[in-house]
Amino acid sequence: MAFASLLPISRALSFKRGERLVRQGEGSRGAFVIHSGRAAAEVALPGGGMLTVAEFGAGDVFGEMALVERGVCSASVSAITDVEAAFVEREDFRALVASRDSSALEVQRALTNVLAGKLRTLNAKVRSFPSAEDRAPSEAPMVDLAQAKAPAFDWRAFLPLLRFFEGFDRREIDEVVAIARPIELPRGAWIFAAGEPATSCLLVVRGAIEVLARNGRLERRVAIAGPGELVGYLAALDNAKHAASARARERTTLLELPAERFGTLYGSGSRTSVRLQHAIHASLLRSLTRTNHLLARLISHARLTDAARQAAELESALHGQIVRSDENVNSS
Repeated sequence: MAFASLLPISRALSFKRGERLVRQGEGSRGAFVIHSGRAAAEVALPGGGMLTVAEFGAGDVFGEMALVERGVCSASVSAITDVEAAFVEREDFRALVASRDSSALEVQRALTNVLAGKLRTLNAKVRSFPSAEDRAPSEAPMVDLAQAKAPAFDWRAFLPLLRFFEGFDRREIDEVVAIARPIELPRGAWIFAAGEPATSCLLVVRGAIEVLARNGRLERRVAIAGPGELVGYLAALDNAKHAASARARERTTLLELPAERFGTLYGSGSRTSVRLQHAIHASLLRSLTRTNHLLARLISHARLTDAARQAAELESALHGQIVRSDENVNSS
């Protein structure tokens, strides 16, 4: 397990049965690795009572999102039995990543997989419930990206302004650009379809991409990616198929990053690789924020319609993340 490599910078902790490991509403400081024993995460419901949203046993990790950014515990975690655990402070982990320690970089890549897995699970949960935004699918011709033309303006001047490149220096931006191809697409052009192999990912330089998911015979817009957003990167890194479709919402300028070269740069362990991992984590967290807002809306609707079972199911999905950003927690 990748997190085991962080034991040298961890602190050993012991908890008696019934003791709290973290409390709902308190600031998160790092991640826990359970060595022995069992613990449960519970959330206080608005109408009173507690809902168990997760359980942890030996080898399980929770609070890993706190290693990426500051947040708030969205559930309380208590020991069901006596628990032995290791605790990894966020600042210790970030210092190790900054030094490009190989074990920390391995964990950082594992965190990408953890966050990506959570995002996929939550998106599937959201899509399983009907929404007023569901529409009949729209049709348009698919674009052959290989035939797309280069933009006719100085697109490089925009790159340092994009939030994706926040923290990158000029050399690091150039290293990403070296593996990319700038293209421009007309409004309405389909870029890729769900179920297609991901041969590349796309960074929006100007314009916007609309991401759409199918649920049966209906289609739902799940995101709009504007300048500085990376699209299709999860499937590209996993060498997998796209889970959703994408089209140009307006005339759009993109950097196309071939999946193989993007994966090589991402896993290289260089300074640029570390910057790239931070940028992808930030993108994942923004996507989780959007999905959590949708979950919060679905929970409110379920409460208003007295759909207690659905509300509990959605509460478990929302609060089972244990640590979320302040914005996510407040939105619920």
